[in-house]
Amino acid sequence: MDSIQVMDNGEFPESTCEQNYLLSALPEMVKVRIKPHLEVVDLPLGDSLYESGDKIKYAIFPTNSIISLVYVMENGDSAEISVIGNDGMMGTALFLGGDSTPHRAVVQSAGMAYRLPAQVLKEEFDRSKEFRDLLLLYTQSLMTQMAQTAVCNRHHSVDQQLCRWLLLSLDRIPTNVLTMTQELIANMLGVRREGVSVAAGKLQKAGIIEYQRGRLTITNRAELEKLSCECYEVVKVECERLLHYKPSSSHK
Repeated sequence: MDSIQVMDNGEFPESTCEQNYLLSALPEMVKVRIKPHLEVVDLPLGDSLYESGDKIKYAIFPTNSIISLVYVMENGDSAEISVIGNDGMMGTALFLGGDSTPHRAVVQSAGMAYRLPAQVLKEEFDRSKEFRDLLLLYTQSLMTQMAQTAVCNRHHSVDQQLCRWLLLSLDRIPTNVLTMTQELIANMLGVRREGVSVAAGKLQKAGIIEYQRGRLTITNRAELEKLSCECYEVVKVECERLLHYKPSSSHK
C-alpha cells in the first residue's frame, strides 16, 4: 500500500465518489460519517496493494480502476480469483473476522479509487445495519464470481476465459478502455502469454477489440458476449439480483 499516491484533493468530489456503486448506495447518514475519512488515491498499473498474509490497513473502493485478487503458488505461477471495480470494494476480510488473506491484490487496470481506514470501516459495519447488509450482499456476489472463475478455468478454453474476463472487467469501469498488458492478462488467467496473444489476436482480427501499447478497447461488446461461455452471465445475473447493480449503459 505504500506505493499508492494519495491525491492532493481537499474536497470530496461527490460525482467521482458516486462512480463506486457501494459508496453511492450508502444511506446519507453513513456517507456523512465516513466522508472525512475517505481519501482519493491513484492506482498505477501492476501495483501490489497487499501481499499474501499482509495486514489490510484500508478498504479500497475503485471508481475507474480494477483490482484483481490473485493466488500465487510456490513456483511463482498465479491465477486470478476475482475482479473488483466500481461495483464494490477490496477488503472484505476486514469485516469477516480477519485482517489478512492468503492472496494478493494487484491493480489490473490503472485508475483512481477511494480508500477508507480499516478501523473506520469496522466501526461503521458494526454501527449501521444498512451498511452491514450492503457489504454482506456484495461479499456474496464476490463469492459467486470466485466460484464461477474456478469452474471456468477448469472447463473452458483460453478463448472463452479471455472473453469472460474482458466482459467482467468492462462491467466494472465507466469506459470501454482497459489499461493493461497482455502479460498481466496471462498472469490473471494463469495461462501462457502466447495463448493470450493468440486469443486476443482472433478478437482483434474479428473487430471485437483493439489493442495498442497497453490500451485495450472493446469495440463490439455484443460479439464478445456471443463468444464468451455461460460463466459471465451467471456472475452478471447474480450481481444484479443481489445488488441491483448494472453496468454503465455506455458499454452496451
